[in-house]
Amino acid sequence: MAGKRRWDSCGRAAMAAAGCLALLLTACSAPLPRPEGQSPAPAGSTGPSAAPLAFLPATIAGTESGRGAPAASPAPGSGTEATAPPVRAYFVLMDDGGRHGVRFGCNDSLVGAALAGGAGDDRLKAAVNAILGGGQQPENLYNALGSSRLRFLSGSFDGTTVTVYLAGTLNPGGTCDLPRIEAQLTQTALEAVGAVKAAIYINGETLADYLKLK
Repeated sequence: MAGKRRWDSCGRAAMAAAGCLALLLTACSAPLPRPEGQSPAPAGSTGPSAAPLAFLPATIAGTESGRGAPAASPAPGSGTEATAPPVRAYFVLMDDGGRHGVRFGCNDSLVGAALAGGAGDDRLKAAVNAILGGGQQPENLYNALGSSRLRFLSGSFDGTTVTVYLAGTLNPGGTCDLPRIEAQLTQTALEAVGAVKAAIYINGETLADYLKLK
């Protein structure tokens, strides 16, 4: 009898294990629930479907459309380089009385002229050199610095004040040329870098002190 009881308990255990295995196999073979709105896979297809494109890294699609890859720099001399914006140098329209510019000095007008410039610090140098005789003077405008022999040494900008260092000789053509020289140098330097104040030195002296000696 003991042997029969052992066989019955083992038989029941084996049958229970077989039933659990059948349930597991049935569950594994059941189709997975589809997300709402997704159509069933085509007949005859096997294995999992490919991941939706939305799950792919954005840089992959970007490189194909040109959005993900950095833009190539234009080759030097190709004619596609960015053109530097012009600089504005200031000249004098004598006895104009402010009709075509800012009135100052001996009833003159201070008039800006757009000229070819550079980028960064070169813009300040290009603008100042334009009134030091380094560029072509616009017609009908007077340059009070035209007969001087000044050269641009250096310049800097701290976010508020532009500083310019010049060297050489200044040869004003008369009393009225003194305010013209000051206005031309100051306004040209201010606008070249967008400063609110200008400090200009000639041979180590401030422009105001240097003009007092003339």
